[in-house]
Amino acid sequence: MSDTTTADPGTWIRGITIRQPWATCILEGKDIENRPRPWSWRGWLLLHAGQATERAPMRDPLVATAIRGRTLHARAVIGAARLTDCHQDAAGAASCSRWAQPGAFHLVLADVQELALPIPWLHGQLGPWRPPQDLVDQALLQLPHLAPEGTS
Repeated sequence: MSDTTTADPGTWIRGITIRQPWATCILEGKDIENRPRPWSWRGWLLLHAGQATERAPMRDPLVATAIRGRTLHARAVIGAARLTDCHQDAAGAASCSRWAQPGAFHLVLADVQELALPIPWLHGQLGPWRPPQDLVDQALLQLPHLAPEGTS
């Protein structure tokens, strides 16, 4: 059995900062994260709820249903997900997901797992970022089965 704390987290996991309410929607089944540019990264992502909360989307019935009764954490890692694909729907084609925005690049998320205790984290950025070892270690305390590809 490999010890994930010995693997450089920059080689197997990234962080992604997502504004609320979208971060919480991912925990409730939002399988697409919309971005303006494609991402080449594939693998595990720590889901970081950023400082900003967009109010307008909360009036959308899809979003309102997903976040009903939920705390919208800010500036905290709230879960993890596996990024399996990044694509853009062809013009005129049906959307790949009810969460997909036309014209955006769609980060396809799978294996979403919520942290029971959000981890306060003041740093982050909207593009993929490399989490420091101490943050990864804190997440692994709650999700010990996360591991670099090829280990168990």
